[in-house]
Amino acid sequence: MSDSRLIVVSNRLPVSIEPSADGYKVTASSGGLVTALDSVLRKYSGVWIGHAGEGNNARIARLLELASIDHSYKIEPVTLSAEEIAGFYYGYSNEIVWPLFHDLQSRCNFDPEYWSAYCSVNRRFAEATSTFMKGDDFVWVHDYHFALVGRYLRERTSGGGIGFFQHIPFPPPDIFEKLPWRAAMLEGMLAYDVLGFQTDRDQRNFLACVRTIVPRVGVVQRPNGFHLHHRKHCARIAVFPVSIDFHEFADVAARDDVTAKVRRLRQEQQGRKIILGVDRLDYTKGIVERLRAFRHLLRNWPGMKRAVTLLQLVVPSREDIPKYRELKEEVERLVSEINGEFSDAGWVPVHYFYRQLEREELIVHYRAADIALVTPLKDGMNLVSKEYCAAQVGETGALVLSEFAGSAAQLGPGALLVNPNDQQAIAEALVQACQMPVTERIWRMGLLRRFLRQNDVYDWAESFLDAGRNMIDDSCLTAGNAAMSSVEPSGRTC
Repeated sequence: MSDSRLIVVSNRLPVSIEPSADGYKVTASSGGLVTALDSVLRKYSGVWIGHAGEGNNARIARLLELASIDHSYKIEPVTLSAEEIAGFYYGYSNEIVWPLFHDLQSRCNFDPEYWSAYCSVNRRFAEATSTFMKGDDFVWVHDYHFALVGRYLRERTSGGGIGFFQHIPFPPPDIFEKLPWRAAMLEGMLAYDVLGFQTDRDQRNFLACVRTIVPRVGVVQRPNGFHLHHRKHCARIAVFPVSIDFHEFADVAARDDVTAKVRRLRQEQQGRKIILGVDRLDYTKGIVERLRAFRHLLRNWPGMKRAVTLLQLVVPSREDIPKYRELKEEVERLVSEINGEFSDAGWVPVHYFYRQLEREELIVHYRAADIALVTPLKDGMNLVSKEYCAAQVGETGALVLSEFAGSAAQLGPGALLVNPNDQQAIAEALVQACQMPVTERIWRMGLLRRFLRQNDVYDWAESFLDAGRNMIDDSCLTAGNAAMSSVEPSGRTC
């Protein structure tokens, strides 16, 4: 970034501020987005702007100032009211965009009050961001929570570059068109200098939506992506698959103390194959479907009884949303039913944990597992699949991966790809993984780990930031003059 700084804007900060008996407590945040961005900002100096929750602004600011001491970047909070959180986060983000973009439109609640709250909070974040921008700083906005921040930021400043990265999938037009504010969302996204997506499929869907919904957009295909010209602005659209800090996982996994913990965990299973599932509590992760597939395995392959154990780790998430509480209850009911049907002396088929794991404990489970069962119904990328491979320093593990995870486009050659809705296919893949010769396991996992070592989170960040730095040039602006639209936005704006 030469002398310019990186300003990250996301819904979550790398730490969470939660009420406690003594006032507030600071804990490390979880999730793939936080993990990836923390790794990037530890390398680049700058500012991380995010939602800090409700509470006393001065007290929260002081706690985050102290938390910044442990980071190589500044943490800046934006506090929201209970009403703003309800409308912007629980409402628009989680009852509209999240299910719609994961092809689950029947779960959407298109309340117009949610849209108003979304616009208001996006404007608040743009205002907060503009106060920190200096000179050639690059602002990197993350995910569906803030599709409109770029538009509002353009109204307040003309300096620096603004990029947006979509971590979740982007739907095709026949699904996206169900959004009442579809044109306004797209036009807000087109205000960025560079727009990044996880996969070619997401990029194709976005371009198809723009061509279908937004009038008079000029689309120019170039070697470095597509350039979209709209209302005197040029945006580059390209694919930047997010990754992980490979060495962070591999180095911890190779430590002697971790090796000892892995040995103890495997000894507890008495030679059984360990199948590992690691997921945030969410209906898109396919946890229920996975448990049903595991039950199908035990019912139809008697030889698998007592030969395998499923360790299912579920990280609490969005517990205030009724649908998520219902999902938790369904998962726990299925675990109970499976264990009730198949357990016998000395063997429980499913070990279920509902809690946040420390990084080292998670890596111990990654390295100990013979098979990672990663079967989201749809996922933007899925970093669990990459973290598992990085931690497999012995290169003997096997990855069973949903073909609808974004990571399947990269990890498919070494993984066993399955349809997460197909119980038979998942069961067959687990049998194949259990019976796979060790030479094939080593070949497959070695292939995956070499790829991840050469394509880590820093490559992802640098490729996106390079695109942002180099986006606005004479050729882009000149090529767009003939395609610029003079019409007013066709959707309902804020």
